[in-house]
Amino acid sequence: MKIIAVTGASGGHIYPALAFMEKVKGSLGRVERLLVLPSRSIKFDLSSFDCRIARISSARLSFRLSSKNLRAFMIFIRGAWESLILLLKFRPNVVVGFGSIDSIPLVMWGWLFRIRTIIHEQNVLPGRANIFLSKFVDKIAVSFPESGKYFSVSQDKILLTGNPIRAGIKKTARDKALSLLGFDRGSPVILVMGGSQGSGRINSVFMDMLDLIKEKGSLQVIHITGSQDYSIALKRYRGFGIKSRVYGFFEDMGLAYSAADLAITRAGATTLAELAYFRLPAIIIPYPFAYNHQGLNAEILNKIKAAFVIKDDLLSPKYLKEMLEGLISNPGEIKKLREGFSGNYCPDGAALLADLALNLK
Repeated sequence: MKIIAVTGASGGHIYPALAFMEKVKGSLGRVERLLVLPSRSIKFDLSSFDCRIARISSARLSFRLSSKNLRAFMIFIRGAWESLILLLKFRPNVVVGFGSIDSIPLVMWGWLFRIRTIIHEQNVLPGRANIFLSKFVDKIAVSFPESGKYFSVSQDKILLTGNPIRAGIKKTARDKALSLLGFDRGSPVILVMGGSQGSGRINSVFMDMLDLIKEKGSLQVIHITGSQDYSIALKRYRGFGIKSRVYGFFEDMGLAYSAADLAITRAGATTLAELAYFRLPAIIIPYPFAYNHQGLNAEILNKIKAAFVIKDDLLSPKYLKEMLEGLISNPGEIKKLREGFSGNYCPDGAALLADLALNLK
């Protein structure tokens, strides 16, 4: 059997595709796999990923009439032609799209050649590419039950799989995780992050908040800043006098999740799937410029009482301080937030999606 997966350029598209392809590899029988990425995703290091990878021409398209957008459209056409060549050479049995405009040509070529096609939607609110493709594909895999209402297709076409999580993200016993990170057992551990690229806004507000806290010794912090803010953050943490681990990027996210009592984060679909897997309560600040994807994602965790949500325009050091101190001074509240995840997530999205692809008739 041969499977092609095609994704967009962001971590939110690429990481679920990687998890899916890892799970397909572990299935019974021989499966040939090809992962197709847009050229602008070059910043992701996939050298250790055991799968054939191809890249297609890609550029950011908008609806504005400009010479820049005309050039981007011509690059999109080139990518569509490259997608056709890949399809004809590889001859897959199934094409799986993980969203974004970059996935449209390959999925549509699959439909045109009567190859079985699937799309996977990571967010509550589907992206425009998946909305368009939903009318042509054989199956639509969704991460949240609420997504189904946004597709104007038969509900029989839609399957709840959850969002695939990378195989490398593993749970570690909490005491072991704390020991490996050099943390104490008695003080709460706060995990601060902003998605695959970090968040300058969350970074600055959180560190400004630490300036306001008098009893800093009661906190331990894992702060994943992204590469841009790493040097500044490292310098500021040296002056805080608290136990902290500051990273521009952290490879072993399973260790970070296992050690943490609470996360402060954006609301990307992959992040929320990982929070649910580790049952890690969170203060979520949705990114305000993401087609309302993150706002609706965050509301799902807020609805099941597993997280608190702060709108980005209301985020301030003082507001965050009050919310954080209210939670860490009340361990029973954090425990209740953990319990909110019970029965409210798909435990193995990668396996469910792989099973769908391998058995699609």
